Amino acid sequence: MDSVTERVNTTTDHGCFGCGLLNDIGLKLAFYRTDTGVAGTFTPRPEHEGYTRMTHGGIVSTMLDEAMSWAVIDSGRLAVTARMSVDFRRPVPSGEELTIRASVTRDRGRAVETAGEIVGPDGSVLASSTGLFIRVSEEQQREWERTYLMGQDE
Repeated sequence: MDSVTERVNTTTDHGCFGCGLLNDIGLKLAFYRTDTGVAGTFTPRPEHEGYTRMTHGGIVSTMLDEAMSWAVIDSGRLAVTARMSVDFRRPVPSGEELTIRASVTRDRGRAVETAGEIVGPDGSVLASSTGLFIRVSEEQQREWERTYLMGQDE
């Protein structure tokens, strides 16, 4: 198991659905640096369900997308999702604490490949994903840094 260190997404005063604290209906996810990428926990609530006691696939996908994005950001540059694939292996329960992990698997310069997974309380992988992220321009990077990264270590 990876050791968890400091929080990666420390600036949260914005409306991001995945990680912003100013979004009343958002997930408010927190991610921490690990030996291999980033990790966080989340307990889906009834309002995140599709079928009874099962987290909606769109919420599962959002959790994975957010984790993979923060893995890219932690590697030094802001990027946007270009492509993402999700394998739903088992039902993702609501009301139970889940672990979300992601890492950069290949850095090709402007394009960055990632992998992520959601793990249940018993250690089983419930969903996994791969993603392709495209780094934003230097101008966009600077603008978004002011919103999303102020106060973080450079």
